[in-house]
Amino acid sequence: MEIAERKIVKTKRTNMKLQYSQKKDPKVHYLFMEGDLIGDEAGPGLAELVSDSVEEGIKVLVIDLEKVRYISSSGLGLLITLLTKMKNAGGELFLTAPSEHVKKLLIITKLNGIFRVLDSLNEFTAQL
Repeated sequence: MEIAERKIVKTKRTNMKLQYSQKKDPKVHYLFMEGDLIGDEAGPGLAELVSDSVEEGIKVLVIDLEKVRYISSSGLGLLITLLTKMKNAGGELFLTAPSEHVKKLLIITKLNGIFRVLDSLNEFTAQL
């Protein structure tokens, strides 16, 4: 009996560094994220941006997740930090356009009941 050769292929997940852009109007701060949200060095900078918006009197933060591939536990922690900053200031945070993977993560962690999640940015703008 001949044993077939087994090949073990290890796949290494390459991190796509988080990049973001922003847009502000007098009432809403929009953050457009792209890449992997792992709460690394971008985290403190994002928290500072949100704190600045709160100081400017902005009460709504919209985080567009359309181009986010992956969120780690630290990334979830960052989102919770941003939500807390907004709630403490009497504001709101919306997550828009999450991928199916991100939606499942929010459901598994039961964070879908804490965050206001919308299927698209257009769905948010239609509410204005």
